Amino acid sequence: MPINPFTQSFSMDDIWKQRLSQEQYNVMRQKGTEPAFCSALSGSKKKGNYYCAACGKLLFMSSRKFESGTGWPSFFSPAGKNAVRLVEDDALGMKRAEVQCAACGSHLGHVFDDGPPPTGKRYCINSACLEFEEKFGKEISRASFAAGCFWGVEENFRKLPGVLQTTVGYSGGNWEHPAYEEVCTGKTGHAETVRVGYDAEKISYAKLLDAFFAMHDPTQKNRQGPDFGTQYRSAIFWHSHAQKKESEGKIAMLKKSGVRVVTELMKAGKFFRAEGYHQKYLLKRGEAACRI
Repeated sequence: MPINPFTQSFSMDDIWKQRLSQEQYNVMRQKGTEPAFCSALSGSKKKGNYYCAACGKLLFMSSRKFESGTGWPSFFSPAGKNAVRLVEDDALGMKRAEVQCAACGSHLGHVFDDGPPPTGKRYCINSACLEFEEKFGKEISRASFAAGCFWGVEENFRKLPGVLQTTVGYSGGNWEHPAYEEVCTGKTGHAETVRVGYDAEKISYAKLLDAFFAMHDPTQKNRQGPDFGTQYRSAIFWHSHAQKKESEGKIAMLKKSGVRVVTELMKAGKFFRAEGYHQKYLLKRGEAACRI
């Protein structure tokens, strides 16, 4: 897992260097600019949301995106009033408005007055700063699981046929909008969780349960392998009474067979999306998911 500044002495710059790829660090923390037309995001017409690659904050939505022909993703307005902040920038001898993430202060791009109605603005954003989460045309089913470090858990679920979407985050605690470092302390009560979007016609919830129990050790309380703490506990967060009933049945069957299951079963509450660098962590790095 990444550097935890609560237990180790590192500068914030060290932490950003570990969290972000070299390109992301150059753009987001050193205010660089990526080459035009370098990313599929610039011309993408997929529906969904764009999140900060550094902290996971919702920044822009596809409904406010337009094709500017510049080679960078362009939006006529951010996702909300508190999504971004504007800072005067005259570094190149011309006055421009720099766009920063309102949550973490990362550099995103610049805003210009040559956009379409209704705002007339063009938020010109580096794609390296964005994490995209697609919205599907039809309603998809949701399931949420905690089984230790969410990097490997997400990668295992992502590969299952019928799974359309995976997002890592924090669930089951009493802390609003927790950051990774806060979850690491164990004081938030949250577990590292994977939210799964799936096509119920292609994969059943029962199959997801089978995969969940196969990818971790449900007999270990508040730990998986070398990772320990309540944030690594085994838990199922049910989204419907049907999911609750199936989960109870699966746990009962395992216990009857002699498996001392300690998996918690809780109603799904608020899910807080984890920072951008955690999303698809192993996929981005070409690493295989571990199996306890």
